[in-house]
Amino acid sequence: MDPDPAPSTKARAVFALGLVAFLTGAFVGGVIPATVALLLARQAERQAYSAGGYLTGMIWVRRGRLLAWVGIVLALTALVVATIAGLLHLAGAPGGQDFDANTD
Repeated sequence: MDPDPAPSTKARAVFALGLVAFLTGAFVGGVIPATVALLLARQAERQAYSAGGYLTGMIWVRRGRLLAWVGIVLALTALVVATIAGLLHLAGAPGGQDFDANTD
């Protein structure tokens, strides 16, 4: 009396959160959904393992995890680019006090 295979409810959530992380990763807002997606992916894989193969949808978990990691990489890239742009902006600005020509 084997149970019927059932779809994982967390698989869809992991994929949706991974997609949101991918789409908003360049705006640094994708870090939060990516983190939640990675945590849910871990839980979904544990449930699939304990279900003994009767829980389906693990391809969506893998795709969601991949999208979540891409979202995190995009967010980190955006932070690095913003930091470099800020440093270049500071380097181009005149620094120190500007004294008059006849001041010693």
